[in-house]
Amino acid sequence: MTQPLLLTWYGDDLTGSTDVMEALALRGVDAVLFLDIPSDEQRARFPGVRALGIAGTSRSETPEWMDEHLPPIFAAMAAESAQISHYKVCSTFDSAPHVGSIGRALELGRAAFGDQPVPVLVGAPQLKRFTAFGTLFAAYRGEIYRIDRHPVMSRHPVTPMDEADLVRHLAKQTQLSITLLDHLTLTGADAAAATDAARDAGPGAILIDVLDLPGQAAAGRALGRLAAAGSRFVVGSSGVEYALAHAWTAEGIIPGSASFPPLEAVDRLAVVSGSCSPTTARQIAYAQDHGFDAIAMDPRLLVQGDEAGYAAVRDRAARALEAGGSPIVYTALGPDSDLGAEIAEAPGARHAIGRGLGRLQADLVRRAGLSRAVIAGGDTSSHALRQLSVFALTARYPIPDSPGSPLSTAFSDDAAFDGLQIALKGGQVGGDDYFVRIRDGG
Repeated sequence: MTQPLLLTWYGDDLTGSTDVMEALALRGVDAVLFLDIPSDEQRARFPGVRALGIAGTSRSETPEWMDEHLPPIFAAMAAESAQISHYKVCSTFDSAPHVGSIGRALELGRAAFGDQPVPVLVGAPQLKRFTAFGTLFAAYRGEIYRIDRHPVMSRHPVTPMDEADLVRHLAKQTQLSITLLDHLTLTGADAAAATDAARDAGPGAILIDVLDLPGQAAAGRALGRLAAAGSRFVVGSSGVEYALAHAWTAEGIIPGSASFPPLEAVDRLAVVSGSCSPTTARQIAYAQDHGFDAIAMDPRLLVQGDEAGYAAVRDRAARALEAGGSPIVYTALGPDSDLGAEIAEAPGARHAIGRGLGRLQADLVRRAGLSRAVIAGGDTSSHALRQLSVFALTARYPIPDSPGSPLSTAFSDDAAFDGLQIALKGGQVGGDDYFVRIRDGG
């Protein structure tokens, strides 16, 4: 008999969506990620899963877009009757009132799930993200920074984080009241009573601290308690899944661990990158030092629809593959080379870059018959993968020491992409050797 779903989730970008799938897979929860609301036929192909996700693009969309597109998705999630339904956001919580508004998504989800207080959980020690008394901290190259002083996120080209107090940050995006369950309260003797009191006060949202692993376990218990009282809709990072896994494992609902076959090497790999992150820039440089062919692509070619320019880059990458090489086509090497300010005047410019890179990856996979590929950049991945006619992903190989960047198996009605192993890497994710590891296995 098919077991009921533990979780449904919607990811506000594609790499964030696979981050959830990875967190679940590592703890023995079978999960599938769809790129849209699945048809009955598509849903029937995965009868034994315990978690079901839908990957989206809302991180890079306006509130008006959310008003149109999120309600039917939330309705589909609610119809699955899972224990928890999760609107997944980046663990850096970068967002703004005009783009990627977490506050607006929270309001829409709250309405779809019965107007109950919405738990908000962001901290994830596994990802080096921590919240203490509502303040968000994140790691960068071995050091921990308050998010508004983070060398990268404070300079994000679209949604720079200039406020570390998440209650204050979220209050810019919603009129709903927000209360805080801080670390000391959650790990104290009266945590259950404090959780009940916070919910009974009737706030719009309840921000839950996660500072360390014991605090994460306490947060998982709080999420379960709130869900049992009716607050089934949750907003947060993949820290939500990490927290829930503590509770589910303790209750014997899930194994709590899983093993995967070793990752075999491939002789060739194609990478496309729309990331402006210095992390990705270091990964490209490292890969180039280890046999990859780095190919610069002016993103204006994609924004302007320059077919001749596109074809020149495509053909150069294809020649590298024909010679047995692994090309990396990139539109930026770190934030200083980002042309965002220059192309921002063109409507939908960043979406066009993502779609263009996806088209390029589709052309390369089809032409060279590749079995493995990579798309780098959170916003890029969300728009790029849809060009490969993929309708679902499952976890092939989570990378525990590089969380948030698993290798997935693609499902498609097009034989060129069905079974393709694909890694979708957020800008800040992975060690310098990430692309080399995906090629060489281990």
